[in-house]
Amino acid sequence: MTYTTLISTETLRQQLNNPDWVIVDCRFSLADTEAGAKAYRHGHIPNARYAHLDKDLSSAITDFTGRHPLPSFALLAKKLGDWGVTNTSQVVVYDDAGGAFAGRLWWLLRCMGHDKAAVLNGGIKQWQKQGLPFTTTLPTVKSASFRPYLNEAAWLNAVQVQNGLAQKSICLIDARTPERYRGKQEPVDPVAGHIPGALNRAFQLNLDSNGLFLSADKLREQFNQALGTTAPEQVVHYCGSGVTACHNLLAMEYAGLAGSKLYAGSWSEWIRNKNRAVAKD
Repeated sequence: MTYTTLISTETLRQQLNNPDWVIVDCRFSLADTEAGAKAYRHGHIPNARYAHLDKDLSSAITDFTGRHPLPSFALLAKKLGDWGVTNTSQVVVYDDAGGAFAGRLWWLLRCMGHDKAAVLNGGIKQWQKQGLPFTTTLPTVKSASFRPYLNEAAWLNAVQVQNGLAQKSICLIDARTPERYRGKQEPVDPVAGHIPGALNRAFQLNLDSNGLFLSADKLREQFNQALGTTAPEQVVHYCGSGVTACHNLLAMEYAGLAGSKLYAGSWSEWIRNKNRAVAKD
């Protein structure tokens, strides 16, 4: 069976020693960028590799980009091969933040034509809560060849977002908290507010009190309520830097609302150009 959105801890447990499966630990902290790598060394799911958001899943920041520019897909393809990922591997990604960071690698893999990727529902917290195997042993990885088949239609740049809004052909969803969306507080970026016309759905709303995704039916009901007659293919997600927005995209895919896209540069790129409009409240 192929897993393309979410996977349970029990299913992963059963496949821990499957050579066709590759597990990737994506833990990260914006406040301490080495905290995830440190946590990985102190203990991780057996056979998991580690992917660093800044070093592996993003490229260098420039004067025109947001905080987490898209990586070089050629370099990422090589890293995936170094981690043992082939074009037929089942990839499972996890973090300790409900999928907020793991969703980034899940989305990048889909952009590269690799749909056999799933986020571990509940992440490492759920794994540990159930007393499942944990180790400090680094995996023995046999490098492989991964060939990307890039789908550049999966994301939009700032100009495409501006044009889409002007033509009313897209519906923007902001994945940040309501306080940041309204411009009441902005702990990360130099300008507060949101892109005019964007709806707000904090990615945390996709999870229940245990950090597990809501049911597909519940998510579908909530997104349909927010979107009305807007088709999923017209939806474009963004957040602060194009990372947690992937969580809303994942939730829609899991809910059967396929085809939404990402504004990869997101808010931190949008505000680099002072001519772009900013809304508050």
